[in-house]
Amino acid sequence: MTAFKESKTAENLMKAFAGESQARGRYTYYAEKAVEEGFQQIAEIFQETAYNEEMHARLYFNHLVENLGKDMVVINGADYPVALAATAENLQASAEGEHAEWTEIYPGFAKEAEEEGFSAIAKTFTRIADVEEKHEIRYNKLLENVKNASVFKKDAKIFWKCRRCGFIAESPVAPPKCPVCSHPQARSKILEMSERFQQRTDSKSSSCTPKSTVK
Repeated sequence: MTAFKESKTAENLMKAFAGESQARGRYTYYAEKAVEEGFQQIAEIFQETAYNEEMHARLYFNHLVENLGKDMVVINGADYPVALAATAENLQASAEGEHAEWTEIYPGFAKEAEEEGFSAIAKTFTRIADVEEKHEIRYNKLLENVKNASVFKKDAKIFWKCRRCGFIAESPVAPPKCPVCSHPQARSKILEMSERFQQRTDSKSSSCTPKSTVK
């Protein structure tokens, strides 16, 4: 086994830690831009993904701490993207970054880690690559919605939920404003199947509960 401090894996872990940490920051900024443009649900997805990247960074950092302690790692030849534009461009940049991670960067890092005898680290790279693939798919779908002006307009009836008061509307188009609390369309989100199932379950439970009688 290669000594960790002199290994390529140590450098790759630091590159991955830096990359994931920066991705967390970029996605947080992209979320703020999405809110400015009226894409609240996209903003929430950016924020959720930022948290995912923070956890990826923590996993890489933990490997470094376990194997290096307080030693320094020098990074050679690393470059990191700097992009902040409209939401469509931010989604495009995000999808491209995720694509590079799961198709090239992390598989390469995993291969080198395995060759140097660090199987546990190789598995971390491989498993995180699987997550990044899902991130790319989601970003590309959101980008398609923005480009086609279908963020708040679909081809068939779906359920839209107001984030503020919880009102649910069934329509191909999100209400221009909530008929209950008057919050704007930007505050609408597509009701996920899990939420719909939970609401049906709650409704059935409440219907089975004996009603109190006023005496």
